[in-house]
Amino acid sequence: MSDVWAAAPDRRAAGGRPDVDVLIAGAGAAGLAAALAAAPDASVLLVEGNRNFRRACNTVLSTSMIPAGGSRWQRSAGIADSPERFLTDVMAKTHGTARRDVAEALTRVAPALVAWLADTAGVALELVTDFDYPGHSVRRCHAVRDRSGASLHRALLDAVRKVPAVTFEMPCRITDLLTDGADSVTGAVVQTPDGAQEAVTAHAVVLATNGFAANREMVAEHLPEIRNALYFGGEASTGDALRLGERVGADVVDLDAYQGHGSVAVPQGVLLTWATVMHGGVLVNARGHRFGDESRGYSEFGQVVLAQPDGIAWAVYDTAVDRLCRSFADYRLCLETGAVRQARDVDELVTITGAPREALAATLDSIARTGAGGGDEFGRTWWPRGLEAPYLAVKVTGALFHTQGGLGVDGHARVLRGGRPIPGLYAAGGAAVGISGHGADGYLAGNGLLAALGLGYLAGRAAAADRVQR
Repeated sequence: MSDVWAAAPDRRAAGGRPDVDVLIAGAGAAGLAAALAAAPDASVLLVEGNRNFRRACNTVLSTSMIPAGGSRWQRSAGIADSPERFLTDVMAKTHGTARRDVAEALTRVAPALVAWLADTAGVALELVTDFDYPGHSVRRCHAVRDRSGASLHRALLDAVRKVPAVTFEMPCRITDLLTDGADSVTGAVVQTPDGAQEAVTAHAVVLATNGFAANREMVAEHLPEIRNALYFGGEASTGDALRLGERVGADVVDLDAYQGHGSVAVPQGVLLTWATVMHGGVLVNARGHRFGDESRGYSEFGQVVLAQPDGIAWAVYDTAVDRLCRSFADYRLCLETGAVRQARDVDELVTITGAPREALAATLDSIARTGAGGGDEFGRTWWPRGLEAPYLAVKVTGALFHTQGGLGVDGHARVLRGGRPIPGLYAAGGAAVGISGHGADGYLAGNGLLAALGLGYLAGRAAAADRVQR
């Protein structure tokens, strides 16, 4: 097997013992967190099926935002927050439809999680204090300095490399689960690219293979409203965990939930950070009109953008917003790829966007009045100010990022069957149900990474304990 960090051991254990304590499928944030959390007390085999996982998993494509209420970073910044307040925000954003036990577990563990990431995994986190994310009542998102998922993923990989108890093998994927007569999971079948298969027994198996957003048939079945959107997620998110879970009768929950996004630059295929909106920018369609309250959230705005003529919009902002957004690696990539166009005045903005001058000028005048304290026809209540020439514009479309439903789990990341834990089986990240309720509206910034890292952390600790209890 290629890319083996530790020499692949002879896994034939003596005396009927399992070959490995914990077998983890998937080397994104969820799997890496699970490996780090389990490794101090257990031997870990981590397998990854995608050769391109270092640049094409959802963690890498994220902005590294991890929300936590009541963290030490917040206390240092004088921000009053708590897990209870965070949970209230989650339930409010999802209109009470988020799985409460999972939401309680994740919001409760989040302060310890970000501290563990910094102190144990060596991830250099800082609190994002320069703007507010929709739905969060206080500033609670923690990120690496360049706000790049690639930097976060690299830090986690580096941390796992240093742990002798973790063996990493890639490309390998789990194709089936092993069970005993009582339907406890006792390991998995691991397959290499040449088709060779090996049955690996384990005290516990953690599924961290992400969701199904790259599977167009499953998207059409469960997420028909976003089926024609650009897909902007990991190529290996094809529903492996759901297929494996089905074989052992696992519960599946909230398969209609997903994270969308309303501002992927086209044709460059680069994410334009929603900070452009939260700092005062707007989205207009090809007719020069705004078409909604952009501050509602970027996830639900994906399908709103797709409903516009030709499924595109223009993000319009100014140089003051541009300066505030340069801390994001994704935004700097937008600049480098030429996605950001500059206009000295309304006439040049008309030339760039092709929108009718009268309509576009009226939209800009309306923004100026609203920024000065006037009412907004779409109900947007937060405006730092109006926009001033020169303007910047980016052509964007709506996109599907990742699914938020999956295998039913409890607050310890144990996979459920009929509402009861399946012994020996755990799930984290996109493989498991998230905390976004239904559809796209319930997604809060950072929900995906919190479910990945938080459930991975909880799964790793609980899975390591299985070696003692079973």
